[in-house]
Amino acid sequence: MDNDLGLDPPKKADAYRVLARKYRPQDFTGLIGQEALVRTLSNAFATGRIAHAFMLTGVRGVGKTTTARIIARALNCIGPEGKRTEPTIHPCGVCEPCIAIAESRHVDVQEMDAASRTGIDDIREIIEGVRYAPASARYKVYIIDEVHMLSKQAFNGLLKTLEEPPPHVKFVFATTEIRKVPVTVLSRCQRFDLRRIETAELAGLLKAISEKEGVRIEDAALALIARAAEGSARDSLSLLDQAIAHSSGEELGEEGEIKAETVRAMLGLADRGRVLDLFEKLMGGKVADALADLNELYDRGADPLSVMQDLLEIVHFLTRVKVAPAAQGYFDGASSEGRRAAEMAAKLSMPSLTRAWAMLLKGLIEVRDATRPISACEMALIRLAYAADLPPTDKLVRDLIDGDGSARGAGAPSRPALPSGAPRASLRSDPVAQGSPAPAMAAANAPVLRTVEDIVALAEPRSVLKVQIESFVRPIRLEPGILVFSPAPGAPSTLAADLTQKLKDWTGQRWVVTLAREGGEPSIAERRKQAKTARLESVAQQPLVRAVLDRFPGAEIVAVRDAAVEEAPAEPSRDD
Repeated sequence: MDNDLGLDPPKKADAYRVLARKYRPQDFTGLIGQEALVRTLSNAFATGRIAHAFMLTGVRGVGKTTTARIIARALNCIGPEGKRTEPTIHPCGVCEPCIAIAESRHVDVQEMDAASRTGIDDIREIIEGVRYAPASARYKVYIIDEVHMLSKQAFNGLLKTLEEPPPHVKFVFATTEIRKVPVTVLSRCQRFDLRRIETAELAGLLKAISEKEGVRIEDAALALIARAAEGSARDSLSLLDQAIAHSSGEELGEEGEIKAETVRAMLGLADRGRVLDLFEKLMGGKVADALADLNELYDRGADPLSVMQDLLEIVHFLTRVKVAPAAQGYFDGASSEGRRAAEMAAKLSMPSLTRAWAMLLKGLIEVRDATRPISACEMALIRLAYAADLPPTDKLVRDLIDGDGSARGAGAPSRPALPSGAPRASLRSDPVAQGSPAPAMAAANAPVLRTVEDIVALAEPRSVLKVQIESFVRPIRLEPGILVFSPAPGAPSTLAADLTQKLKDWTGQRWVVTLAREGGEPSIAERRKQAKTARLESVAQQPLVRAVLDRFPGAEIVAVRDAAVEEAPAEPSRDD
């Protein structure tokens, strides 16, 4: 083989095979990105310390099944001349066992898909088969893919054989859900976690395969494909296949290359530079310009979900650059976009970046679940633009608690300004925000609230809110415009919000209602209960009552009535 990657060379006479199958590694030299696995197995084969069971785990497309087949070939390779008597980490690929295993037709190497064969009967076939020696190979190898799909009974039936298999049997398991595999099975296997392949390594693999296929493609296009594959070699080769098929002669560049723009359009990705422009306008409060950029990206084929993901990647990159200036990631530090992103990170505060991350993450879920993703994307970006210039929430609450906005001195922080381009009608229509005499007039006529009883008096009789205030509000601080209380157990989660709105309606003033985790005076209902309990205990200590309770064991006092009030004569009627 004149193949530096350890891959099977393409044959012109063969029917077309997709690149993911044509260039599947046939030995460990072609298995990229898994250096720890290769080193461990190399040392094990060299010293003869080969485990009887292997567990391969990792995301899709990183090489689990391929590695299992390579292990089977390494165990049974007999060399080009058929004289090799020991396993080797470098199977020849030309002997009969190597060829038969590569073509999945070797009688002693059995592959089983646990997704379709999950029961104890399927495992019983394996248990019965391990008793017999291999027909022609050195070892019997059982490769079970998606092993986490086996039933509980199947796993239990396999345990004894897996712990003490015959010396001529090896097991190789592959799974993407390692947590679903019982610990009793994991403890009997040598586990290998196959990691995601780095983007640079994937791009290098794609470049080498493109050259072998006689396809010219830009490095930027290869980087886009490698990034979209998310660490999966199989996905990257499938996308390369798609890019080659997608690019017609008219879409190739002047030099006959597949351009990055073609791949970006095929994948539905937005240009990173354009997304950076979009984010800059959002953080500057330029809502109209940001929406225009979003619509332009959408018209060019960009998926709204991909735009949200790219915005999240930008926020993550800017945050990393802010805390670690030398960090790399979404942008190449040497590129113009990378330098521009670093300058932007220096201008943005950490609270604004964390707020943008939270809002975009929430917007991502909305876009994913929306029936019309572009509309959900626009709404998420509008929220972000309007919140970009706001100070942190804790600062707003602290300012409101420290003093009313209308009474702030010259040194007090001013109200946050809306983003440029935002509507101002909301400020003009709000007399509190405008500082007009309306709040003072409302305050003059508003009822004075000094206790929780004063608040209860404002509530409608027999209303649900009145009962909730009496039962669950444990007051800590009550001043004009401020209520801090600790909710009693069982309090509804909307009690604070309901009180905020109702207090504003009742008094005509803005109220800040804050919840505390603990502390506070007893609620009205708790005080009534305590008073009733104290009165019952006081009555129970009277000699006559005490004698009755002692005379009738098990009796208890259920109520106390004032006899003087009950015996008072009724007022005479007019007829008397």
